[in-house]
Amino acid sequence: MYDIIALGCGLVGKFVVTKLSSLGYKIHVIDLVIPTEIKENSEISCEEGDVFQIVNDLPKAKVILNLLPGSIGETIRPILISQGNDIIDLAFTETEPSVHHQHAVNNNCTLIWDVGIAPGLSNMIIKKEYNADSQIKDVSIKVGGNPAKPDNDWSYMAPFSPSDVIEEYTRPARIIENGKIKIVEPLTDLHPINVSNFGMMEAFLTDGLRSLLDSRMAENMREYTVRWPGHIQKWIASKDSLNDEELIESWKFDHARDEFTWMEIRISYDEYQVIWEIVDKGLDGASSMARTTGLVTIACAMDLLESSTSEFKWFDSGVLAPENLGIKSIDKVIKYMRSEKVTINRTITK
Repeated sequence: MYDIIALGCGLVGKFVVTKLSSLGYKIHVIDLVIPTEIKENSEISCEEGDVFQIVNDLPKAKVILNLLPGSIGETIRPILISQGNDIIDLAFTETEPSVHHQHAVNNNCTLIWDVGIAPGLSNMIIKKEYNADSQIKDVSIKVGGNPAKPDNDWSYMAPFSPSDVIEEYTRPARIIENGKIKIVEPLTDLHPINVSNFGMMEAFLTDGLRSLLDSRMAENMREYTVRWPGHIQKWIASKDSLNDEELIESWKFDHARDEFTWMEIRISYDEYQVIWEIVDKGLDGASSMARTTGLVTIACAMDLLESSTSEFKWFDSGVLAPENLGIKSIDKVIKYMRSEKVTINRTITK
């Protein structure tokens, strides 16, 4: 039996399976095309092919990682649940996995979804602060993975599936305003922000709150994507004349280029604010977004593995959002990321 089967091995998936293998876990990877460095890793078992032709004959594993892009990741979910698999799910899809909650309960399995930096770590941090003081008035999440310096073109390269980025720019954004969910056009509320040690950038609304919309943890809540000035203006001006293939080529990730991931979570109360800042610049050949996303995935996978093999399981059956995790599990994620040299700082201002 494998400890983990990983479905998908893109930029983030490659980091996740390599890291888990180095930690001693027995991994089996399935994807249409598997990177050469993964296939050449004697510690990792690989199987190339169409996941839908393979899924009904999966070898036994304690945990499945759904690392597939968008719609493919959603299509595979009910099949994996029907098989009774415990699942760590990173597939960012418009259909939220919570629709499969009862199906997972019926099949006595656990699916933990949105296990990235945002959504993911952002939700966990908000839950942690809410657990300490539930009188939150306002939450603002600002996050982005970008080149370290702007250029004369897009000033951007996609650290994960470019098609998922395109959806992020086109999907209406849901926010919480005065305790009610409000739908606004994506890319609105564009404003300049100062990103520490990098300079002036821009933030705009995107549909990243997802499960937080139903969490009731704050009266007002918004999530913003952060890009270099000019990027989103170029998108708006040229989106109707560029096809997805051209954008994907233009946004191709360049491993030789310096880049960083930055997130600020600002949690406001009547008399004080708590500000969390997360920064990573990549390490040992792994991109910052692969690390900040993948390390959350890895920490959750290790926790679910430990729970699934324990006499006293701490994860219930069903579909769990990041903020549904217990504080001990959330603290494990933060501690693990810090141990891997991701900068995570918390400050309080009056």
